[in-house]
Amino acid sequence: MASHLAVNDAVNEAGDVSATERPPCRLSALGIVNALGEGRDAVWPRVLAGDLSRLVRRDDLVPERSLLVGAVREELPVVPLELARYDCRNNALTMAAFAQIERETADAFERYGAARIGVVMGTSTSGVGAAEAAIRERERTGELSPEFYYEQLEFGGAGAFLAAYLGSTGPAYTLSTACSSGARALASARALLELDLCDVVVCGATDSLCGLTACGFSALGAISDDGINSCSKNRNGTILGEGSALFLMDREEGGVQLEGAGESSDAHHISAPDPQARGALSAMHRALDDASIAAETISYLNLHGTGTPANDVMEAHAVVSVFGDALPVSSSKAALGHTLGAAGATDAALCWLALDSIDDATMRLPPHVWDGEHDPDLPLLRLVEVGEHAAATGRVRVMTNSFGFGGNNVSLVLSTDT
Repeated sequence: MASHLAVNDAVNEAGDVSATERPPCRLSALGIVNALGEGRDAVWPRVLAGDLSRLVRRDDLVPERSLLVGAVREELPVVPLELARYDCRNNALTMAAFAQIERETADAFERYGAARIGVVMGTSTSGVGAAEAAIRERERTGELSPEFYYEQLEFGGAGAFLAAYLGSTGPAYTLSTACSSGARALASARALLELDLCDVVVCGATDSLCGLTACGFSALGAISDDGINSCSKNRNGTILGEGSALFLMDREEGGVQLEGAGESSDAHHISAPDPQARGALSAMHRALDDASIAAETISYLNLHGTGTPANDVMEAHAVVSVFGDALPVSSSKAALGHTLGAAGATDAALCWLALDSIDDATMRLPPHVWDGEHDPDLPLLRLVEVGEHAAATGRVRVMTNSFGFGGNNVSLVLSTDT
């Protein structure tokens, strides 16, 4: 599987080309759907307002427990009949996000042709929800639902479905590295462009709420009954969400660029982060090195910020080690829920929206919604408040962190010229 590290190795063998000579990597269009709504005009104002009103309670995910979750309320598209083998909520969410970049994708097909369009998707749930429904049907009738196909369930179905839906014949695959899947999909898509395997890549991630994931997190004691309260002394876990974020990536100048990607795998534990934050530190340093920039050039950092005791301690210490305590930082998971495999792409999308919405030399920042009760075991971070903004002149850069189970870590640097 191609990665940006493999690309760097190939480039170095060819002539030691530096990051500053790397071809542009533009994120030219965004489609997004999650608990806050569908499309930038719905999602971005609610993010900036720190709106928690869209969270709902579900009683059908974990036996004898009511969960606060970030569920998508909008009616989703229907998977075409000819692709019925992929029919699941995960792929319907993908269609909802893709509809927002359909015109730009059609233009790319006309310009480059189907063979030069790639697809890289991330997911951690795929169509598990469809499998759960099929198993319930078997328990009731003795047979699996006739509407169930294995392609709904397998991880690879996310990328295969989108490629089939688009009609692209270029490279198409899915990455599943837990909560870093979406961020890793963007790094991998960039590699396809740099290796000249594609001219355009549709990339991002989707995850849907399902019982398997909810029961797993509940069994780990990682679910909060009250909501995400990241960095607070009162934090007691995360809440789950669902959604999709898709980008159209190309090699054009201008717009929002994916300037750096840092990947690491610390393999500390199957679910707990390394308390020494070695993987997180490595990912952030690698992203900065990949972009050939200093930490001081970053204007804002989107935290992984799950609200679990272990993640917040690890991440806070890592962030201060790299950036000090003056950099504005925040996590938007309190309003969205933790969208797991889609989180890395969703957080990158929020960074994209911040950069793409710069106006009058000002960048509005996603606020950190919490109770304001600082945990004395954490270094004091510069947590963004509602209505806060940052000066935005010249080259503006932001970073987003994604840290997954098993020690899969990705940090991305996005930038734009003002």
